[in-house]
Amino acid sequence: MATWVLSECSLKPLAPVIPRPRTGAVLSSTSKVGFLETNKVLEGSKFQPLRCNLRERNWGLKVSVPLRIASIEEEEQKSVDVINGSNGVEHEKLPEFDPGAPPPFNLADIRAAIPKHCWVKDPLKSMSYVVRDVIAVFGLASAAAYLNNWLVWPLYWAAQGTMFWALFVLGHDCGHGSFSNNPKLNSVVGHLLHSSILVPYHGWRISHRTHHQHHGHVENDESWHPLPEKLFRSLDTVTRMLRFTAPFPLLAYPVYLWGRSPGKTGSHFDPSSDLFVPNERKDVITSTACWAAMLGLLVGLGFVMGPIQLLKLYGVPYVIFVMWLDLVTYLHHHGHEGKLPWYRGKVSFIISSPFFSYENDWYNVNA
Repeated sequence: MATWVLSECSLKPLAPVIPRPRTGAVLSSTSKVGFLETNKVLEGSKFQPLRCNLRERNWGLKVSVPLRIASIEEEEQKSVDVINGSNGVEHEKLPEFDPGAPPPFNLADIRAAIPKHCWVKDPLKSMSYVVRDVIAVFGLASAAAYLNNWLVWPLYWAAQGTMFWALFVLGHDCGHGSFSNNPKLNSVVGHLLHSSILVPYHGWRISHRTHHQHHGHVENDESWHPLPEKLFRSLDTVTRMLRFTAPFPLLAYPVYLWGRSPGKTGSHFDPSSDLFVPNERKDVITSTACWAAMLGLLVGLGFVMGPIQLLKLYGVPYVIFVMWLDLVTYLHHHGHEGKLPWYRGKVSFIISSPFFSYENDWYNVNA
């Protein structure tokens, strides 16, 4: 073994010591002595040094590890070069994104791309989410009331406001019918959840359905439609500031429930509003009554625990919930980052207008 190491390192090994025969015989010049397992032989008393294959041996062992790993910036630049064809190979440049063009797919394509198991509605699983969130809401309120510490209240407001938003999302699923296949179960759970956060369930559900049916339409969309230039210019200063100047739009949702979007009349609480057809008015009355019952319950709690405690336990989390609702909805419906000009006549494009934005960022259509 030592001889092998020496041979691989280009060191000349010592000549092996061959004991003299006791009989006095002389070692023949033709005798051959094997040297370990190297298949090298000794002829006579002359030692044949082993050949060192250090330079010929492939020490890389063909392991696929690069000598140098490219940085993230180099990889990104390489990808850009490939797209732009600057790496020596001609590539067709990707077309620029046109926010006014219809998408290269339709609703059927989207449905086909969603796995079948995603369409299965499990009411037990849906109710488990409701139970979990309700327990979290009451647990947070109990803990905050017990501790009653100003170091705890800000943390409580942030957490409870987020949980109010979670209740809204579950009620939103009831309104879409994705909570379960049972319309009565959807209606009962939706009323309990939305009324607890002062949202008229059916009134909002119907207007939200209209929003999805006419998303981005200048006239028929309910809440996220591009404003015509004439209407936008006609808004008074206060309305324009409250609707399009941060942070006021983060509190726009209660105002929207009472008065709808600019240029539209009616209310989500009024069964005679043009938001609803005649056969939906009973549903709107039911939701408005549930909303009023929740408001009465809050007034009663104010007398029992005091208005300040009610404000800390419910009022501030409600404001945080409204801010979550407006912010998340804004992010869901925000249009292309570029600014679109005023359009005239019939223009076919899909775009969404947020509750709040700066005037120059508004996407409008000239009426």
